[in-house]
Amino acid sequence: MSGRGTNLKALIEAAADPRYPAQLVAVASNRPGCPALEIASGAGIATDIFRSQDFGSDAGARDQAMARWLVGKGTEIVVMAGYDRILTGPLLTAFPDRILNLHNSLLPAFSGTMRAVEAALEQGVKVTGCTVHLVDAGSVDGGPIVLQEAVEVEDDDTPETLLERIHQAEWRVLPEALRLLARGEVVVEGRRTRRRQVSR
Repeated sequence: MSGRGTNLKALIEAAADPRYPAQLVAVASNRPGCPALEIASGAGIATDIFRSQDFGSDAGARDQAMARWLVGKGTEIVVMAGYDRILTGPLLTAFPDRILNLHNSLLPAFSGTMRAVEAALEQGVKVTGCTVHLVDAGSVDGGPIVLQEAVEVEDDDTPETLLERIHQAEWRVLPEALRLLARGEVVVEGRRTRRRQVSR
């Protein structure tokens, strides 16, 4: 996490249901003082900070330390929700096909940018939305897509009003994508995923 933690709140609320197949055990951030850390601490979730500058701006060393910490906390799936750094080999190796990323566009449109909402408005699209995908090596926002939800663009939208509606979709789609992955219902086949029915 790097930001406000609204998606973290959605995950905490989902995990409060005893039928939900995942629990939140740790929150890592690259930004000391970000609101997500306060939300995690308030929910009794372990937190730590991994700033690039603390590792000589060596992203690999940072991610190796983060992977070690996450594994030590019992982490099995990593969720990037508002994390504004690109993950490197040590984390990808530690959690193969077990890292979810949330992006505020309908990928592959407007990938690789933190300005996807502004780009959608500038391009004049009529529909945008959000995507949860698996993180893989060699691409930014390019891994196999797990779930997407479309959001219509209104004529009078600003980046703020459009982003707020996209957030509403994110709070639904991210917990659902984590639920599917935790239950073993996500099967990766090349660049695609398919749903596998799992008996309850």
